[in-house]
Amino acid sequence: MDQALNDTGWRGSQEGWLEAAYHSLLESGVDSVKILPLAKKLNLSRTSFYWFFKDREELLSALVALWRDKNTGNIVRRAEAYAESLAEAMLNVFDCWLDNDLFDAKFEFAVRSWALQSNELLAEVQQADQIRLEALKRMFMRFGLPETTSDVRARTTYLVQIGYISMQSREEVAVRMKRIPEYIAIYTGEVPQQRELDRFFSRHGHKPD
Repeated sequence: MDQALNDTGWRGSQEGWLEAAYHSLLESGVDSVKILPLAKKLNLSRTSFYWFFKDREELLSALVALWRDKNTGNIVRRAEAYAESLAEAMLNVFDCWLDNDLFDAKFEFAVRSWALQSNELLAEVQQADQIRLEALKRMFMRFGLPETTSDVRARTTYLVQIGYISMQSREEVAVRMKRIPEYIAIYTGEVPQQRELDRFFSRHGHKPD
């Protein structure tokens, strides 16, 4: 939405208010996502907020929608992406863990922390977990694995990554890249081909030693 002008000056844009709310959530949690502090951060009047959102609850709902569309949506899309092998399919999913434009780990942590204060949001997070797990399960089944095996491998893949996020674990990119072939072998039971790894490394700008 384009920025708009009223009698008192710039009132900003819906995207601007949402971005400010996003940064406040990541920095200080949901209790910091309030209209007046956001207005001060944006150097806008408090009333300008109401050009774009009915109230704070609508802003919070927009944050949840942003998280859902980005983090859940991209896991599903990467799980469904074309691949010649199961190992390559898993590398497609691993794109999410390395590309913040596909999956925002800090946003994920912030939303899960927020869900500890809200039963409604907790239900939303649990639904997202189920959608993601089902997408991964379908990916395994697409390559001929039995349903139960696919379910267990999907859970292993996903819950390890959520554990990384929950623990706020940090790895140097080079270290993580070195570990990826082993992760793929454990999760899929297939050793990735060098050409598959080369394509994966290339799209993440990584040059192995």
